[in-house]
Amino acid sequence: MPKLYRDFDTQAQIDAQYNPSIALPDPAAPGKHFAAQAEKARSTLKHHAGIPFGPTVHETLDIFPADVPNAPVFVFIHGGYWRAFQSKDFHGVALGLHASGITTVVVNYALAPFVTIDEITRQVRSAMAWTLRNIQNYGGDPTRVGVGGHSAGGHLGAMCLQTAWDTDYGLPRDPLKAGLLFSGLYELEPLRYSYLQPMIQLDDGIIRRQSPTPNLRACPTPTWVIWGGAESGEFARQSTGYRDAAVALGNPVELSAIDGADHFTVIHGLEDANSPVCRWLHQKLTT
Repeated sequence: MPKLYRDFDTQAQIDAQYNPSIALPDPAAPGKHFAAQAEKARSTLKHHAGIPFGPTVHETLDIFPADVPNAPVFVFIHGGYWRAFQSKDFHGVALGLHASGITTVVVNYALAPFVTIDEITRQVRSAMAWTLRNIQNYGGDPTRVGVGGHSAGGHLGAMCLQTAWDTDYGLPRDPLKAGLLFSGLYELEPLRYSYLQPMIQLDDGIIRRQSPTPNLRACPTPTWVIWGGAESGEFARQSTGYRDAAVALGNPVELSAIDGADHFTVIHGLEDANSPVCRWLHQKLTT
């Protein structure tokens, strides 16, 4: 009997790899943590919420300006497998970045199945173009902008890194100074056979267009691809495959597993200015 995907025979086997909540002692714990950190950021940091970057009600972004003028900028794209959460749920990422002197932009986008992943990618790219053109009005330096995201946001960050910014948006070909991708999905094919399919509705065209690894282009943006050491083998394989394909093109891409981190705690470093990820990002955006 042919395999369902790679070495997997059943949907249950694929779900075990791609449902990160299955192995958690308390599946509600990550949401509680992110909600508390988001409220802390909103209550302690100056911010501008719900700024429109596109024509629909979902196309908004939230900006947490650094205290220093002409600051470097990091655009964060949230996860949720393209079908859950909003930008406000992840405002806590601004805590470590603000303390590092970095302006934070958190992108909101429409969710599946209301829109396709094709449309979500278009919206996120539009948010990035808006940021590059307008962030100076919020104290940010448009020549020092990085992009990153978590889970589905890691996928969307990768899609931003391989955007044809010059031909499609009239911007410099490589306007981004750093990429920081956490536990991303870089090959979408296995998700077609998972519990997610009724919501994200993958087809051959979306898989072909929206899988970053086979669509990589040469890009000089320094990028760090990260996953949690406690995550499944498929998240490790996806991250490693993306890095290997990027390096084969000459792209400066680093790869790390964060020891002991699961799919949710892997981004906690963005809440701490002294973490390796905040220090790495500060270095890439300021030199």
